[in-house]
Amino acid sequence: MPLSSNAAQKNVSPVSGGGGWRTVNVRSLRLGAGLVLLAYVISHFGNHALGLISLQAMETARPLVMGFWRSPIPTVALYGSLAVHGTLALWLLYQRQSLRMPLWEFWQYAFGLALPPLLTAHALGARLNWWFNGTEGSYSRTLLSYVVTAPERGVNQSILLTLAWVHGCIGLHYWLRFRPWYPYVRTWLLVVALLLPVLSVGGIVAGGRELTVQARTPGWLESQPGRRNQATDLEGSSRARRQTRTGRIVTYVIDGYLFALMGVFAARGVRSLWQQRRAVCISYSGGRAVTVPIGSTILDASRQAGFPHASVCGGRGRCSTCRVLIVDGFGTLPPASAAEKQVLASVRAAPDVRLACQTRPVMAVTVMPLLPPSISADESFGVDARQGHEQRVAVLFADLRGFTRMAEKKLPYDTVFILNRYFEAVGKAITSAGGITNQFTGDGVMALFGIKDGPEVGCRQALAAVRFIVQEVSRLSSDLAHDLPEPLRVGIGIHVGSAVIGRMGWKETSYLTAVGDTVHVAARLEQATKDYGAELVVSEEVALCAGTDLSAFPCHLLEVRNRAAAVSIRVIPRVADLSAVGAATPASAVTAPPPA
Repeated sequence: MPLSSNAAQKNVSPVSGGGGWRTVNVRSLRLGAGLVLLAYVISHFGNHALGLISLQAMETARPLVMGFWRSPIPTVALYGSLAVHGTLALWLLYQRQSLRMPLWEFWQYAFGLALPPLLTAHALGARLNWWFNGTEGSYSRTLLSYVVTAPERGVNQSILLTLAWVHGCIGLHYWLRFRPWYPYVRTWLLVVALLLPVLSVGGIVAGGRELTVQARTPGWLESQPGRRNQATDLEGSSRARRQTRTGRIVTYVIDGYLFALMGVFAARGVRSLWQQRRAVCISYSGGRAVTVPIGSTILDASRQAGFPHASVCGGRGRCSTCRVLIVDGFGTLPPASAAEKQVLASVRAAPDVRLACQTRPVMAVTVMPLLPPSISADESFGVDARQGHEQRVAVLFADLRGFTRMAEKKLPYDTVFILNRYFEAVGKAITSAGGITNQFTGDGVMALFGIKDGPEVGCRQALAAVRFIVQEVSRLSSDLAHDLPEPLRVGIGIHVGSAVIGRMGWKETSYLTAVGDTVHVAARLEQATKDYGAELVVSEEVALCAGTDLSAFPCHLLEVRNRAAAVSIRVIPRVADLSAVGAATPASAVTAPPPA
């Protein structure tokens, strides 16, 4: 199932003609074929799992399952998906310039190449037997064969389903991992992925045990359905000839696929010999360089030379983590495809930034990878390490009140323990509301909202995060009541406006942050909570941007150092009085904070 990558597909390929809409069609075709084959495997698993109820339950459900897949539309979808899977697997194998890849990608690729002949032998063989020979098998005979007469067939069938299931689950994971809702359902999907094959095996074992008991009954085996015509030996001989013809057809299909696979490797060898006559040098910041055949991508060059290069999606142009800054030679590069431009636009990349997995230099270039090789999927939306961009975001500052005096009377270890519990509580509250915990300094926290979803959603998320923070801090105060002279209190300030977003720092210490006047004002609003004796101070811009009515709270003009204009603010003495925020916050924007 080509859900992930049978071969780390490139967005620009001869198959797609390099056009954006055609690329999308190829991706959609691969995705659709993969989902059909995954549904085929799931239906088998479900039918097998009914053996945990009884063998009769398996037999009852089998005609329904087989009847569905033998109806016209599912038939075309199933065998069309097998053909698409096999064809694209071979084409993408030829298309790759380098076979060096991460281990997970290798196994996904290997499973993808192995599935077409295995699934074809199973699905096509069963269909031809039913079509030519009138053979309508039963689970009783099938299990008897798998358990008693030919257990190696049972092992082969288990391997087939395991390969198909693992391949499909890996592909499904790498397809969904960039969806914003996926982290919330990932654990449940993993449970299903592990539970379904276990139930299937359990059903087969339970059905096999029941079968062995029934098989001891005299005449039981002969009474089982398996042939439609059993009148004469002549008919039996004819049936045997048709079964032999079925086997030959399946063998021809598999042999054809294997010959095509060998042809692809031969074609790759011929192409490599021809490309050796034309090569291009790709240099990296720091003085490293590698010479690769023309037609190779920058990511291919990195892998061939063994240079660490981020590529969360496996080089399919979906995550942007492989993007590079073109230091020299930008004008000589082929233009970016529509799909590549869309990905770069989603991270607001600079004009001289390209995706390494999509860019195929034709002349010498110098590049600099912009993300560390260890970048995660959750960080793939981040901006370039050395090139920030201006964006409207909501900035939140939170600070513990009176903690410095409290810490003077405690041992350093106790202070660190309380602070870590506080940062854990606040961090969970911020992330559950959709924000990014940005900085932890002293007993203060800085967070950013709306980087991916825009300032309107960001402001609503920030206001919701305030409630979560106060709830979590209150819960922490209750848990640590015996260690605290008084309950923990927080002061929070929120402002929205333009800021420069970028990854800042050095090597492993770099992190996504924001700088600018908006950050300065947000920090001043947090300090103003001390002056007004309030839990929360927000700028009027935040209320307007969030669409929240805060007119019930006092309005003031606050002078901010090094800023000409005063800031109009709303002072909320108690966050618990902020009841309007819940109505203004869409359910899809935030989720309740997890238990501490």
